[in-house]
Amino acid sequence: MDFIERLLGISPDGGNGSLELAFWLIPFLLLAFTTWWKMTAKNKRSDK
Repeated sequence: MDFIERLLGISPDGGNGSLELAFWLIPFLLLAFTTWWKMTAKNKRSDK
């Protein structure tokens, strides 16, 4: 997962891959949270 180091020629995370992991993890967590939030809102509306 060192595509940033290869692409830019710099290693902002010291080469340990944490920056690339964050690039994959943050969007996944945002998508999961958004899906959960929409499902919860939908359930609250149908409970009324």
